Amino acid sequence: MSATCVVGLQWGDEAKGKIVDLLSDKADFVVRYNGGANAGHTIVWGDRTFKVSLLPTGILKPHLRSVIGNGLVVYPPRLLEEISQLRQAGIKVGDNLAVSDHAHVIFPYHMEEERAVEQGSGAAIGTTGRGIGPCYQDKVGRTGGIRMGELLYPEHLRERLKALVPRKNRIIAALANGAEMKTFDADRICDEYLGYAEQLRPHITDTTRILQQGLKAGKHIIFEAAQGSLLDIDHGTYPYVTSSNSLPGGIWNGAGIPSRHLDKIIGVVKAYTTRVGRGPFPTELDDGPGGIGERIRKVGREYGTVTGRPRRCGWFDAVAVQYTSALAGVDEITVMLLDVLSGHKQLSICIAYELDGKRIEEFPSDSFLLERCKPIYETMPGWDVDLTKARKKSDLPAQALKYVERISELLGLRVSIASVGPDREQTIHL
Repeated sequence: MSATCVVGLQWGDEAKGKIVDLLSDKADFVVRYNGGANAGHTIVWGDRTFKVSLLPTGILKPHLRSVIGNGLVVYPPRLLEEISQLRQAGIKVGDNLAVSDHAHVIFPYHMEEERAVEQGSGAAIGTTGRGIGPCYQDKVGRTGGIRMGELLYPEHLRERLKALVPRKNRIIAALANGAEMKTFDADRICDEYLGYAEQLRPHITDTTRILQQGLKAGKHIIFEAAQGSLLDIDHGTYPYVTSSNSLPGGIWNGAGIPSRHLDKIIGVVKAYTTRVGRGPFPTELDDGPGGIGERIRKVGREYGTVTGRPRRCGWFDAVAVQYTSALAGVDEITVMLLDVLSGHKQLSICIAYELDGKRIEEFPSDSFLLERCKPIYETMPGWDVDLTKARKKSDLPAQALKYVERISELLGLRVSIASVGPDREQTIHL
């Protein structure tokens, strides 16, 4: 294979990092192609756990080259913090990390602009507050975006910031509508970011050229999507989405590699569903502190890797995943966190919706319609066995196997892996 994509098919947090880690043993590159520091990856490596948001999962393996593609927006202090944490743990981060010179840069004013929008406009969508959206807005607006390569040219960077920062101060003040907000000084920001640039200079390069050369040389690339397919800016539950293309279609734009080079697309789902932030969620179990939703949250440790926010939890939604697996062109499915569902007498899978009194089996095209949808469930018997000790298919109880098989039937796709815990050995190949 020349290239594989690992993509989440729900609203993110599907445990994609574990699958990338397993696949990357035989890869040459692991590439992030979208998002920013709003996406977290938890990697269990032996007896250590690492939480990163910008660095690709492959950074823990010295034989790999980890690439931050041009489709990302990068907050340099956060990137340097992640690099420092890994180095302190004895993990090499040197020429094995490449950062695209075309990736856009997040500045402090982006975060303040986002705070003003979320707090003062009445149109909050529940973002992470990391400045992701405003940075992408500047990118597509063409006049306010600054790319990583520009940080390497001090005079040019200072000139750009002196033109941009006063305008940003005015925009933030207008959005705040009288509320107290920070103001920014162009020279101070420039001096700060030039310091970051010198530390990152060895890593900033033309990553598109590196990847294209790698393909010509027969190297294997794994593309690691951030967030989930239902958060894709074009195909997700707009406006409660991220600001980039989290589906495999984002690879062409976000890494410069045409889609024809993809030989396999692996879709990752949880055995249930979670969501962070606002937006419609038909199968949400909002049943109080003693309810099933809270039980899933506690057992699955469903709290945001980046923000620590509690995730909203609900039953598996086959309608939504049928939609995203078709969009993503998925070849096979991996079902993660199956162990979290242990101890429930009965499990439910959403197989259709009721919209305004009518049964529908297709995912609605707009969020305002999805908000009116009620789930139609199919129930299955649960199991009361600790799955975390399972190591092979025969270790799984019949009810757990039937649950996975039903997901496969509903999606029309082969389930290749069932994960029953964060460690590598807690991976059952089906």
